[in-house]
Amino acid sequence: MGRLGRGARPPARPTCGRGRHRARRGGPRTSGVTVAAGSRRRRSRRAGEPCGGRGEGRVIRTLVLWCPDWPVTAAGFSADEPVAVLFANRVVACSAAARAEGVRRGLRRRQAEARCAGLHLAAHDPDGEARAFEPVVAAVEAFCPTVEIVRPGVCAVATRGPSRYFGGDGALAARVTDAVSHVGGRAGIADGPFAAQLAARDGRVVPSGQTPAFLSPFSVDVLERPELTDLLHRLGIRTLGAFAALPPASVLARFGADGLRAHHLASGHDERPLAARIPAPELDVTAELDPPAEQVETALFAARGLAHRLCDELSARGLALSCLRVEAETEHGETLVRRWRLDGATPLALAERVRWQLDGWLSGANPHGPTAGLTLLRLAPEEVLPDEGRQLGFWGGDRALDDRAARALLHVQGLLGPEAVTTAAPAGGRGPAEQVQFVAWGDAPPGVLGAEMFGKGALVRREGERAVWPGRVPAPSPATVHADPIRAEVVDASGQPIVVSGRGSASAAPARVSVDGREWRDVVAWAGPWPVDERWWDARAHRRRARWQVVTADGTAHLLAVEGGRWSVEAVYD
Repeated sequence: MGRLGRGARPPARPTCGRGRHRARRGGPRTSGVTVAAGSRRRRSRRAGEPCGGRGEGRVIRTLVLWCPDWPVTAAGFSADEPVAVLFANRVVACSAAARAEGVRRGLRRRQAEARCAGLHLAAHDPDGEARAFEPVVAAVEAFCPTVEIVRPGVCAVATRGPSRYFGGDGALAARVTDAVSHVGGRAGIADGPFAAQLAARDGRVVPSGQTPAFLSPFSVDVLERPELTDLLHRLGIRTLGAFAALPPASVLARFGADGLRAHHLASGHDERPLAARIPAPELDVTAELDPPAEQVETALFAARGLAHRLCDELSARGLALSCLRVEAETEHGETLVRRWRLDGATPLALAERVRWQLDGWLSGANPHGPTAGLTLLRLAPEEVLPDEGRQLGFWGGDRALDDRAARALLHVQGLLGPEAVTTAAPAGGRGPAEQVQFVAWGDAPPGVLGAEMFGKGALVRREGERAVWPGRVPAPSPATVHADPIRAEVVDASGQPIVVSGRGSASAAPARVSVDGREWRDVVAWAGPWPVDERWWDARAHRRRARWQVVTADGTAHLLAVEGGRWSVEAVYD
């Protein structure tokens, strides 16, 4: 990975939005280190106008650089090697060679290995991916000093100034692609970042004004809104063109504000440049580092505090952050600047982006890193929007917290093995203990109609989308299932033990119950029996038993089972 970002560089750098004019002076600049223009840059652009655009209410021509399968590249593998990157035992990225063998994102580890012999596995490393992407961003920065990082592997720049300088959109895209050819990067240009990212997949330059026609044949799945796209598919709306043809007022009434934003994207009108505006300078938060920080952990401690302060300031003003500018200054006077695009910014998300950027700057593998320790760290909201709120889970859950817990559990599995962390999942069966199965965390729950169940000869029949097990105790399910059934005795009114015949008929109604040798309690209600004759063809595995539901005088409801004349308590109801 040491050669990332060492592609060909142009002889001179244009100033965004300035055509062939000489670049503004901002102090000395070391190779690959951006010099911040400070407040002058903010005064030189209108509110809501990114570098390269002029005037509000216009879609900005955008170049997006897309590095396919970046997690694979960052792990040190090539596209010709069969590689899968795993997170929580599931494939999150794979190489072209692995895809040719049938490996896809979302597969479990065992499924991926079964499809591709000799598959190399790598752990998902967001920090390493961001660190490896830093030299690539430095190479793109030679064409326009304001590069926006969407995520590791994807970055964007506005093209107005650079395209005029290099002779058009096609020439600019060709130069950027050539500069990052060693990592397989592809550049695409279109009206707005959303369309440009789709164009980058094929390395296309979409002429100005033709973006709606370009987007029309794409599936609505590219909107990356699972709930919305699932509903659109069920309504028969499968392409962006069909979605864009709907009246905006009807979309707003049916799908809400988020659906309307998706409709704008499908129509070729990326809302980000329209709504974004440059915030007031007082929203910047700064921390001085004394002594200078040469390690990521030292600077990250200050970054966490800045992230919380910035989120509090924005929340107090009813604003939401959409683009973050991370700035740092060194002992030698170097100024480093990077921009990160965010969706749903939280203090944890901000701190994570800053950590990725600090890793990229301070990593010894970065040939364009600073030559001295960091003395100042600043977080500045580059673009903010009115805060329309976030839809949390029913109990107020936050996705960022879920991701944090997932990483912690994955770390435990890495130390102790996959089976060290398990979770309960519903499974098929007749008894209550059989209806819950513990699986390794990250693995998919076992299907009720899984092949392993049919392999054991289980007799089930399909009813709709669920399996029906003859002899299964009806709902409701018990609240507590004993790992080891508790011994019990059940007698009728005359004190005789109750037996169940081979035909499933009881000798009498249950009258009293004793659990684990304790005092007898009267039965006030009962239901059953539910006889079960399992694996009658296998002498060793054959079991014949019957279950009862009984309620005693003290209000306790038990699930009882009798097998071979012996009674036991399998579970207790609330």
